[in-house]
Amino acid sequence: MILALGACIAALLAAVGGGFLRGSLQRTALCLLLGVSGLLAIVAGMAGLLENPATLTLPLGLPWLPMHVRIDALASFFLLVIGALLTPVAVYSQGYLRHERRLAAMGVFLPLFVLGMFGVVLADDAFSFMLFWELMSVSSYFLVTFEHEQPENRKAGFIYLLMAHLAGLLILGSFAVLYAAGGSFEFVSMRNAELTPFWASVAFLLAALGFGTKAGVAPMHGWLPDAHPVAPSNVSALMSGIMLKVAIFGFVRLAWDLIGTANFQWWWGVLVLAAGSSSAVFGVLFALQQHDLKRLLAYHSIENVGIILIGLGLSMLLAHFGHPLLAALGLIAGLYHTINHALFKGLLFMGAGAVLHASGTRDMESMGGLIHRMPATSLFFLVASISISALPPFNGFVSEWLTFQTALMAPQLGAALLTAIVPFSAAMLALAGALAAACFVKVFGVVFLGHARSEAVAGAREVDGWMKLGMAIPALCCLLLGLLPVLFVPLMDAIPRALLDVSLAGHVHAHGWLWLSPVDVSRASYSAPVALAGMLAIGGLAFWWLHPKGTTVRRGPIWSCGTPNLNARMQYNATSFSQPLRRIFGGVLQPDEHVHMEYPAHKLLTKKVRHVLHVADPAVRHLHRPIGDFVLNLARIVQQEHQRGIHAYLAWTFATVLLLLAVFA
Repeated sequence: MILALGACIAALLAAVGGGFLRGSLQRTALCLLLGVSGLLAIVAGMAGLLENPATLTLPLGLPWLPMHVRIDALASFFLLVIGALLTPVAVYSQGYLRHERRLAAMGVFLPLFVLGMFGVVLADDAFSFMLFWELMSVSSYFLVTFEHEQPENRKAGFIYLLMAHLAGLLILGSFAVLYAAGGSFEFVSMRNAELTPFWASVAFLLAALGFGTKAGVAPMHGWLPDAHPVAPSNVSALMSGIMLKVAIFGFVRLAWDLIGTANFQWWWGVLVLAAGSSSAVFGVLFALQQHDLKRLLAYHSIENVGIILIGLGLSMLLAHFGHPLLAALGLIAGLYHTINHALFKGLLFMGAGAVLHASGTRDMESMGGLIHRMPATSLFFLVASISISALPPFNGFVSEWLTFQTALMAPQLGAALLTAIVPFSAAMLALAGALAAACFVKVFGVVFLGHARSEAVAGAREVDGWMKLGMAIPALCCLLLGLLPVLFVPLMDAIPRALLDVSLAGHVHAHGWLWLSPVDVSRASYSAPVALAGMLAIGGLAFWWLHPKGTTVRRGPIWSCGTPNLNARMQYNATSFSQPLRRIFGGVLQPDEHVHMEYPAHKLLTKKVRHVLHVADPAVRHLHRPIGDFVLNLARIVQQEHQRGIHAYLAWTFATVLLLLAVFA
C-alpha cells in the first residue's frame, strides 16, 4: 500500500515538475503511475482480506496528533474496489487524453483525488480522515470544473463544492460526538467509548446525513446529476464508480465500527431502508426521462446507491433484532453491489466517453446506429447494460439476488411497521430492477441501434486500442464476478467476522463449490455456471430448430408501412420511448409537456409539430432551491448590516453580550 501511495505521489510530482516532458510522455507517465497504483491497491486489498489488521503511526499531522493508518478487512475491501476501477481507467485515459492540451491540470488534480480516496480508506483517526476527505472533495471540484469555459460547468462545480463542504461539516459533527465520548481523535478510543442511546443516535444521524449527501442519496442528491455529466469521462467514471463508494465506506466505518453494532437501534435500519428504497426508485424513474447520456448514468448512480443502502439497512435491522447470520448476509449483499456498481458504472461512463469522443455529443436524440461504427464499444456497453439491469450471468444479478434473499428470509420482527418495511423494500428493489432494465433497453436501442440521427454520429469511428482495452477489463470483471461469486464472497467473509463477529463461509459452499448458498441452504441457491450453460443450451437448440441444416435465411429490404424509404424520424427516440412510463408515474415526475403545431393554410394541414418536454427534479425544486434562496436572502440582509457602519457593529455586539448573559448567567 505504501508503494501504491508512492505511485500517486510520483504521478503528482511528474505533473508539477514535468514541464520538460512532451505531452505524450506526460500523459504516459500519469496513466502508467496511476495504473501501477491501482494494481498495487488490488494486491494490498487482497492481502488485507486474508491477513490480520495492521496499524502504523506516521510522523505527520499535528504536533500532538500524529497520523494513524490502519488496514483491516473493511479498508482492504475498499482498497480492492478503488484499484479494480482505477487500473482500467488509467489504461482508458491513455487514449482518452490523447488530444487533451491541459494535461498539467489533470496531472495535478487526478493524483490528488486518488490520493485523497486512499487516505480516507486508510485513516485511523478523525483528523487524518477529514484531511483526506477534504483533499478528495477539493481536488474533485477542480476536475468537475476542468472545462471551466462553460458556465454550466462552473455552476455545477459550485453546487458540488457547496454540498461537499456541507457533508464535511455534518461528518465533522459526528466525529465531535464520538470525540466527546472517547476523549481522543483516534478511532481506537472512539470504538471503546461508552455512548448513551441519545448521543449514539446523534452521531448516527450526522454521519448518515453527511455521507448520504456525498453518496448522492435522495433527496440530498441535487449536486450529482449536474456534476458527473460535465466532468471528463475518465473522471466521471472514478467519481461515480469509486468516490460515491468512499462515502459508503465512511458510513459503514462510523456506524458498524466506531459507533458499534451494540448501539444499533431499530429505527436506524428503518431509516436506511426507507432512504435506500426511495433513492432506488427515484433514481431510475428520473434516469428514464433523460436524453443526456451522462446525466442518465448519473441518475442511475443514485439508484444503485439506494440498492446498496437496502442491503445495509436490512443488515442494521437484523443485527438489532439478534439475527447475526442474516445481518451478515445483508452486509455482504450491500458490499458486493458496491464493487459491482464500481465496475459496471465505471464501464458505462467510459463507454459514454467513447461515444462522446467519437461523435462530439452527449444528446441521445442525435445518436443511433453506432453499433455499425463502434462495434467494440457497443459490445462493452452492452455487457455493462446487462450487468446494471441485474440479468444473469453477470455480476449485478448476484448482489441483487443476495439482497432479495436477505429480505425474503427475514423473520417477523415484531411491530407492524417492521413487518411491512422489509417486504416493501424488497418490492421497491424489484420495481427498480425492472425499470433499470427498461431504461437500458432504451439507452442501447437509441444510442447503438437503428439509423444515425445526425451527420456527426454518422461519421463516428471506433476509439483507439487503449480505450477499448480500458473498457474490456471491467467488462471481463463483470462476467467473472457474475460467474464465480462462490470464490469472491468467502474472501469478503473477513468483514462480517470483524464487524458482526459472525462468519458466512460455512454456508456459502453448503451445496458444493459450484453453488452459491445464502444462510438457509434449504431455501435457495444459485449457480451462475449452470445458469449460463442452460442459457447457451436453450439458445443453441432454438437456433438449430429455427435454422436447420441446408436451409438459407431469406433477406429483404426493411420497410415501414409499405414504404422502403426509411429515415431516422421513423424510429423511437429517447423521449418517445419513455412516454408510457412518464404517463404511469406522472404524479411523481410532474412533467412540463407542450405540443406546438404550425398550420400553413388550413387547420387540417400540419406544417410542423414541435414537442417540448421538461422534467424537473422535485428535490431541487422543493428543497435545494428554497434553501439556496433563503441563504442568499439572509446574506443580503447581513450585507446591508455590514454597510451600516460602526454603530450597527456596536449594537450587534451589545445584543450578543446580553443574549449570552441571559442564557449562561
